Amino acid sequence: MSAAEDYRHQITSISYRNKAFINGKYVDAASGKTFDCISPIDGRVLTKVAACDKEDVDRAVKAGRAAFESGKWSNIAPRKRKKILQKFAALVEQHKDELALLETLDMGKPISESLNSDMGGVVNCMEWFAESVDKIYDELAPRRPDSVSMITREPLGIVAAVVPWNFPLMMAAWKYSPALAAGNAVILKPAEQSPLTALRIAELASEAGIPDGIFQVVPGFGETAGQALGMHMDVDMVAFTGSTEVGKYFLKYSGESNMKHISLECGGKSPNIIFADVHDLDYAAKEAAAGVFYNSGQVCTAATRLLIQQDVRDAFLEKVAKYSEAWAPGDPLDPKTLMGSMVDESQMSRVMSYIDVGQKEGAKVAVGGKQALSETGGFYVQPTVFEAVNNNMRIAQEEIFGPVLSTITFKDEAEAVEIANNSIYGLQANLWTRDVKKAHNVARALRAGTVNVNATDGGDITAPFGGYKQSGIGRDKSLHAFDKYTQLKHTYIHLR
Repeated sequence: MSAAEDYRHQITSISYRNKAFINGKYVDAASGKTFDCISPIDGRVLTKVAACDKEDVDRAVKAGRAAFESGKWSNIAPRKRKKILQKFAALVEQHKDELALLETLDMGKPISESLNSDMGGVVNCMEWFAESVDKIYDELAPRRPDSVSMITREPLGIVAAVVPWNFPLMMAAWKYSPALAAGNAVILKPAEQSPLTALRIAELASEAGIPDGIFQVVPGFGETAGQALGMHMDVDMVAFTGSTEVGKYFLKYSGESNMKHISLECGGKSPNIIFADVHDLDYAAKEAAAGVFYNSGQVCTAATRLLIQQDVRDAFLEKVAKYSEAWAPGDPLDPKTLMGSMVDESQMSRVMSYIDVGQKEGAKVAVGGKQALSETGGFYVQPTVFEAVNNNMRIAQEEIFGPVLSTITFKDEAEAVEIANNSIYGLQANLWTRDVKKAHNVARALRAGTVNVNATDGGDITAPFGGYKQSGIGRDKSLHAFDKYTQLKHTYIHLR
């Protein structure tokens, strides 16, 4: 039996958690409504999931508030909270094979990526923030001897984590891990396209010893469950990852409700700048292909704008085209597959429409440009490379969220920076050069939250992640994440 066949055999016995997890129990939506959870691998319905709305959110918020105010999580000794979170991480690692398979079935990414990259990152994130619980210190402000000025961190209360479908459990872990570590109650709202892993880990959280009401999951649509969380008067914060368009709704919801804290990690249109003096043109081309086709291009930091210095343009494009071939879509359940499907039919249609727009704008398809594997019933798109792109074209300015690369030629350092910064986004940027001075100068000039030099993916859990401009507000990962999940209190004591 091949590895892919073995995974298909496992699917026949898999158990889907498909109800909301509220106050320690799996429950139906109050309305009784459900929605189809469809696998983009072959278009089949995996299960029907509870479609939560305002009434369900109200139930979760009420339970979360009671649990938070009881102090059974927020006021326990940091060392005890750490031990529980470490056990939660250990349980997730113990069930990583099951969770990886659910992730692949739910959103179509290759099983090798779900298992080795995503699940490894999830467990590492959870362990890292668990270990940090008793490493965060309060402060004393400098004062005269007859007074004490204390600065302490306190949990916000109820944190709603609204996460996307491209890295369902990874993006959730980036939020619930520090939020729980800080002592908050968390209500997780997974994307309707990919709710299965979030619903599964809810019971693992309970098994680890996280009290009822402290970790809850409400699946549903953005315009119902998501909006209800954003508008709720007793939610203290919304931590959101998703499109810039939807992120702006949460800013609006905050202003129209209780001015809740908002953290946004939104869209990107990352430039990947190739200078003529790059160390290894072949390696840079290989990484340029990986930087845009990984996860079928459904990555907010995807290096979708390839800026090539004119002296090496033709040679570099030829190499990128060669390396694009390895990213042809394949069976997501085959461990050898590099690129799987789009998350659903709607996203596939969106990507195909942008390919059409690019050609109408005058750009030339050098590689790909077509739907793939249509006979499977799934939603696949060929890796696509456009040449002769102008940075003002829609395919160079708008986030496509698919395997589509726009190549743009530049003359010198100044023009490269001008093109790179000419975007409403500022999430990540990459540059390739052997000149250290040039690397420093360009990195300082780029308006992006992360700048990679001679790489397209240089971060880990120890480094903050977030964007400039319309790519967001706030930072995930690293100890800086605690800044958004806590609030500072100043206590002044006059020693009379």
